[in-house]
Amino acid sequence: MFSELTIEWAIVLGVCICVVMIMVVVAAVMLCQQFRRHTKGRQLDELEGLEFEYYCADLLEYHGFVDVEVTKGSGDYGIDILAEKDGVTYAIQCKRYHDPVGVKAVQEAYAGRDYYDRMVGCVMTNQYFTQPAVEAAKKLKILLWDRGYIESMMEE
Repeated sequence: MFSELTIEWAIVLGVCICVVMIMVVVAAVMLCQQFRRHTKGRQLDELEGLEFEYYCADLLEYHGFVDVEVTKGSGDYGIDILAEKDGVTYAIQCKRYHDPVGVKAVQEAYAGRDYYDRMVGCVMTNQYFTQPAVEAAKKLKILLWDRGYIESMMEE
């Protein structure tokens, strides 16, 4: 009788220890993911303009874009990256800013899309967009990929 109780308690204790260990592992994974998201965002903000363009190009390639090309710095007509995905061609303006991105970037993407004869124009940024920029983008049919969009791409 004594040994049966001891075995039952040992099993209960073992199950409890396993449950606690699983909870600790889950909490550690969640903390690591939260730290990684915070660190990635900070690193994104610390990139220089050209580094940000190449980072965005790499991110696009990772997500299935092909023929990804970072344009030359001057005379690029406001477009930093040319790319294609699923037969659709893109002209992308990259903006690594400290403040929200305004209408000018949307206008550059619009003009650059036509200059490079691309199907889709886009502005990609580490920040968010002003309301006038959002309204202009809707009117001009320009995609806006903000910080949240980039972070979701980084997590995939």
